[in-house]
Amino acid sequence: MRMAIPFFKEIRIGTYLLKQKLMGRKHYPLVLMLEPLFRCNLACVGCGKIDYPDPILNRRLSVKECLDAVDECGAPMVAIPGGEPLIHRDIGEIVKGIVARKKFVSLCTNALLLEKKLHLFQPSPYLFFSVHLDGLKTHHDHSVSQEGVFEKAVSAIKAAKAKGFTVNVNATIFDGHAAEDIAAFLDFCKELDVGVSISPGYAYERAPDQEHFLNRRKTKELFRKVFALGKGKGWNFMHSALFLDFLAGNQTYHCTPWGMPTRNIFGWQKPCYLLGEGYAKTFKELIETTDWDSYGTGRYEKCANCMAHCGYEPTAADASLRNPLQAIWVALRGLRTEGPMAAEIPLTEQRPAEFVFSRHVELELAEIRKTETRPQQLTAAQ
Repeated sequence: MRMAIPFFKEIRIGTYLLKQKLMGRKHYPLVLMLEPLFRCNLACVGCGKIDYPDPILNRRLSVKECLDAVDECGAPMVAIPGGEPLIHRDIGEIVKGIVARKKFVSLCTNALLLEKKLHLFQPSPYLFFSVHLDGLKTHHDHSVSQEGVFEKAVSAIKAAKAKGFTVNVNATIFDGHAAEDIAAFLDFCKELDVGVSISPGYAYERAPDQEHFLNRRKTKELFRKVFALGKGKGWNFMHSALFLDFLAGNQTYHCTPWGMPTRNIFGWQKPCYLLGEGYAKTFKELIETTDWDSYGTGRYEKCANCMAHCGYEPTAADASLRNPLQAIWVALRGLRTEGPMAAEIPLTEQRPAEFVFSRHVELELAEIRKTETRPQQLTAAQ
């Protein structure tokens, strides 16, 4: 297997990381997670991003708000998840503005609308589509709760590649997904000639299916089996060698929640993309007022089993910069899939979970109601 990060992109991001280190910055972003909306045209059983009342699902970030967030954050790469970004009527202008800033853009999509909307975009070394596929046809269609989605996504991938776009897939792995089936999916992605971003699912407290989230030990055992099956196959992973080594249980890492900060309709989300426990009005406020040390595995109950890429890929990137020889050695040697695993982080001192989702929703709904009543009050006063 190999890491399929384009050399041009790797050099740009490596230079950015080195600059942050030389400037002595501790908290700096690697990827901006820009969510311009929460509305989606699917209802996946493992998703915790779409459980909002309609007034919130109907909200959108404007083009200006999106580009201001890109400028304010300064990260070299922008991922645009959702919801489904292609529902946003201005998504073409948003992507165009980010590419014009020479930022790498990963547009995440379930691909149901991709063929229809390809004309909104221009191929660029700064743009790639990241199509959500959780496995082969039967598994993927089950995970998104709709038949035929896999075939539509594959058709859209082929259409985008035919028009000169770079396309990758992102796969979320849950308990019950056999290693042999995952390996077959990765074989299929190689045949399709797409890179793969792969990550264990995060246990969203509001996800409809709470039974199939992996704990850390099971995650490592599963990925070891998958990587063992992939030896010599040349699978194309869009990850650093050390992140994959972490998934295989060979590294003890703490997450880096500020590495992939999130901007959405609520504001700048504290502390990370997966966990919304408060919001800041500015990126500066997010960095300076978030109690970063109170989050992460071993520190907070909600983080106990998380091994998601948005928290640990920045950690692996930092580790690669601090110890490049280790990163090179892992890349050349391949991933170790047998023997003892690295020490696990103890959970004995973690603080209990706080459940604050409903409060944030109530505050946002109150703000929406205020915004909607102002024009009515002005009309009545005239």
